[in-house]
Amino acid sequence: MGLFGRVSTAMITPFDAKGHIDFPKTTQIVNHLIANGTDSLVVAGTTGESPTLSKQEKIALFKHVVKVVEKRVPIIAGTGGNNTYDSIEMTREAERAGVDAVMVVGPYYNKPNQEGLYQHVKAVADATSLPVMIYNIPGRSAVNIEPETIIRLSAVENIVAVKEASGNLNNITKIIAGTPSDFYVYSGDDSLTLPLLSVGGTGVISVASHVIGPEMQAMVAAFLEGDIAKAAQMHQELLPVMTALFAAPNPVPVKTALQLKGIDVGSVRLPLVPLTEEERTKLASFF
Repeated sequence: MGLFGRVSTAMITPFDAKGHIDFPKTTQIVNHLIANGTDSLVVAGTTGESPTLSKQEKIALFKHVVKVVEKRVPIIAGTGGNNTYDSIEMTREAERAGVDAVMVVGPYYNKPNQEGLYQHVKAVADATSLPVMIYNIPGRSAVNIEPETIIRLSAVENIVAVKEASGNLNNITKIIAGTPSDFYVYSGDDSLTLPLLSVGGTGVISVASHVIGPEMQAMVAAFLEGDIAKAAQMHQELLPVMTALFAAPNPVPVKTALQLKGIDVGSVRLPLVPLTEEERTKLASFF
């Protein structure tokens, strides 16, 4: 099951009308996600609009979520960036805030080579006693952390997992085959949850679980219980919802979907913009 369960949620960050973090709404979304079956929470990841959060806001968010969760589920703090020294400092702040693990994204914009990627993640891991999850998302970071580099990093004692959002099942399979059994491989794409499980992966860091958490857990449970046909049918039924939640830049659709379901989490920060009326109407057909 891994340290972080099968279905972890990459949590949105609620904002108020002035664009500030809305902490009461953050409490509400944390409790909503736990009630709907998330096994753990990723805070200040891509879905949490981390590029637009200041260092101070991230620390305040980590502290607040730790207080609200009260050890009910593990909290994974997004502390990585493209500045290794800043990533180390943010990781130390997150550890002081009481989180359970950190997630380190591949450095974006710098375009380091594989040795640079290895040294970056290792430097962050060496600076903390917390478990570390690698976050590979080449579509955003511009550089893929190759399977060989992830396998090499898995030998570092406290690097325990990877969120693989490359969408490349061949690479994901190489990682699973080449890492220890206690190294956990999570899909960074909701739509690849079932395919990843089928090649030996652990689960998903999910966006869709904000609105279809129980359904995601049921699909995973069906697969683990050996009812492959049922799991496949559920995947087919859920895929249109998952696709709709990525029809515009994340997390704009999922924040809108939560509002459609009566959970107000506010809008998004620039440079993201709200859905158009046409996009909103199309999304509303699923909720």
